[in-house]
Amino acid sequence: MSLSLAVGVLMFVIKVSAYLLTGSAGILSDAAESVVHVAAVVFAFVSLRLTFKPADDSHLYGHAKISFFSAGFEGGMIVLAAIYILYESIHKWILGQPLERLGLGTLLTAVAAGINGLLGGYLVWIGRRKNALILEANGKHVLTDCWTSVAVLVGLALTMLTGWQPWDPICGIFMAINILWAGCSLIRSAFGGLMDQADPAVQKQLETILDRETAQRGLIYHQLRHRNIGNAHSVEVHLIFPAETSLVEAHRQATAIERVIEQTIEPRAQVTTHLESITDHDDLHQHSIRNPSHADGLSDRAGAHDTRVNSR
Repeated sequence: MSLSLAVGVLMFVIKVSAYLLTGSAGILSDAAESVVHVAAVVFAFVSLRLTFKPADDSHLYGHAKISFFSAGFEGGMIVLAAIYILYESIHKWILGQPLERLGLGTLLTAVAAGINGLLGGYLVWIGRRKNALILEANGKHVLTDCWTSVAVLVGLALTMLTGWQPWDPICGIFMAINILWAGCSLIRSAFGGLMDQADPAVQKQLETILDRETAQRGLIYHQLRHRNIGNAHSVEVHLIFPAETSLVEAHRQATAIERVIEQTIEPRAQVTTHLESITDHDDLHQHSIRNPSHADGLSDRAGAHDTRVNSR
C-alpha cells in the first residue's frame, strides 16, 4: 500500500505536467482521477491497518468492516471527480481551446499508463495471495486508471491524426461517464456490505457444502445465514442430529463441518453452528424456521439420512 501511495503521487505529478503542457481535457480528466486515487489510497492505507487490529471490548467482531467505508469514500471521490471532468470537458468543447505539445503530453500519459498497469497487476496479485480485499480492490482501481490513460491516448491520437480538436473533450466526456459508473458501483457495493447484503455465489457454495457434509453424516440443517464482515465471511447454521447422538459426537461432527467450510470459502469463513436434537426440535423451535412447511414431518425424514431443511 505504501508503494501504491508513492506511485499514485508520482502519477499525479506526471499527468498534471502533461496537462499543463497540452491543455488537453482528456489528460485533465486523467489527472483528476489520479487525485481521487491518491485520496482513496490514503484512506485505504489507514483502513488496511485497522483491519488487522484485533477485537477489543468496544469492537467485539474486530474492525474489518472499515473496508466498506473505504470503498464508499473512494466511490464518493470518484463521483466528484467525474462531475468535474464532465464540466471541464464540456467547457473546453464550447470554448474550443487549442491543444499544444501533443507529442510530449502523449508520451507522458503513455508512461503513466504503463506504470499503472504494472502496479495494478502487482496489487491484484499480492491482494489475492494474501487474501487482502483492500489491496485487491486498490489494484483494480489502479488498473482502471491505466485503462483511463489508454482512452486518453486514443483521444489524443485521433486529434493528431485528424486535426479535429473536439476529439479530446469528447474522449474526456466518455471517460467521465465511465468513471461515474465505477464510482456509483463502489458506493453500491459499500452500501451492500454495510447492510449485510447476502452474496448469491457464497449462498450457493455454502448450500453445496452443507448438502454434501450433512448427507454424509445423516444430519439435517436449516437457518443458514452469512454476511461479509470485511476480511471474512461470518456463517451461522443450525445442525439437527438424531436423538441417540451424544453431545461429544455431535460437537465432533459439527466441528468437522465447520472446518470444511472454513477451508473452502474465500475470503476465510468464521463459522458458528447451533446443535439441536430431532427429538424436541419442533416443540422448541416451531417459530424458528422461516418456511414452516419445511418443519412438517422432520422426525420422519430424519431417519432417512438424506434430507435437509434449509430456509432460503
